[in-house]
Amino acid sequence: MSPLVYAARPILIDMAATLVFYAFLAATGDVALATGVGIALGVAQVAVMKLRGRKIAAMQWTALALVVIMGGATLITHDARFVLFKASIVYAAIGAAMLERGWMGRYMPPVAQGRIPASYVNGAGYVWAGLMFVSGLLNLGLTLLADPKLTASIMTLWAPGSKLALFAAQYLLFRSVARRNLAAGVSV
Repeated sequence: MSPLVYAARPILIDMAATLVFYAFLAATGDVALATGVGIALGVAQVAVMKLRGRKIAAMQWTALALVVIMGGATLITHDARFVLFKASIVYAAIGAAMLERGWMGRYMPPVAQGRIPASYVNGAGYVWAGLMFVSGLLNLGLTLLADPKLTASIMTLWAPGSKLALFAAQYLLFRSVARRNLAAGVSV
């Protein structure tokens, strides 16, 4: 598996339930459908990981718990603002989980291990946490001030776009550092 795919795969898996929720809400405007699909995908992801014997990270458990609990409450209330507000709580919880030092280690492909300084990996983890907090604030502001379908449409673009942009920048930086360290014979 290429280092790019190795690094991107878990990020996309972690984001899938949120992205699917936003996409369904933006496309259909149906709160119950979007919430149900998001919950089902989140539960299915963890079930598949468990069946394959994979360790489930704290961030994945946090996201799943919030999706199930808040999604269940959303299905009861049928209030689009509530389900959109839930996304801000999810972003804040994931951002808080990302404040754990070294969490990003599981995303590092084997070829990069030993070639990227731990301080870079830890720093990148904190930048990711910051992006989650900014996303949560953006979502909260839109939820309070804009139409729910507009909020979902904007977040459908922002959620993957901001993460893919940060991922690309981090990937290029880490690749450059790894190549430089490899050429210099430096192991960190």
